[in-house]
Order: sequence, then structure tokens, then C-alpha cells
Amino acid sequence: MKQRVNYYKEAPEVLKNMLEMEKYTETTGIDHKLRELIKIRASQINGCAFCLNMHTADARKIGETEQRLYCVSAWRDCDFYTDAEKVALELTEHVTLISNMGVPDELFNRLREHYSEKEYIDLVVLINQINSWNRLSISMGNFATSKNE
Repeated sequence: MKQRVNYYKEAPEVLKNMLEMEKYTETTGIDHKLRELIKIRASQINGCAFCLNMHTADARKIGETEQRLYCVSAWRDCDFYTDAEKVALELTEHVTLISNMGVPDELFNRLREHYSEKEYIDLVVLINQINSWNRLSISMGNFATSKNE
């Protein structure tokens, strides 16, 4: 895919605002490895190769295992994710596909077994943030390169 528009150059205010939200997500109490798994799972669903490439590299840098990276799309069938991680990944799928799935009360109740109201908000903001990045990247024609930056 050829890059369509360089939004960094053409709309720097958009990038500035997106980066401010990104800074917020980095200040939350959500575990760093879980944050990357969430970004990877949403990017898988959205088909964003650019973000998948970036976030798998970022996850490796902070010590995430290859096993967990390879299996994140099949998290339900794995015993090496915690219950808290699994419910966060389930929320990721529901929020990413919100028009099809919504966020049922049953899922919210299971989330609250592991996360406070503030952490729930932080999870939803993080999921929304990566979905926004995915949509920008795909729409603007960003693509994964052979360089791991």
C-alpha cells in the first residue's frame, strides 16, 4: 500500500492531540505488557499491519514472550494469560467491534472483579486510542516496513 496522506505533516494538530491522549494512557495503572497485548489484539481485528509491527516490537522490548504474542488472537484457549488479562482482551474485542457486540453487563461485571471503575475507564480509553490509531493508519495508507523501529 502506498501512503496516501502524510497526516503528520498536513495536520500536525491531529498528531499533537493523539499524542496527548497517548501520554494519558501511559500514566494509567494498566500493566505495560497488558497495554501492548490490548494494542496488538485490536490491531489484529482491525487489520493494521503498521500498528501490529510496532506493538509486537514494543512488547518484546519490555519482555513479553513470543508465546504470548503468537497466541493473543486465541487467548481464550490459552492458560498462560491471567483471568484479568483475558477479561481485558475480551473487552478489547467488544469495544473494537462495538457496533456488533456492545459491552454486555455480564462482561462489565466480570471486569469489575479485576479492575476498579477508574481502571475500567482507563482500559476503554486505551482501547479507543489504539482503535483511533488503527483507523488513522489504515485510512492514510501507512504500512509496515521491514525495519523494526
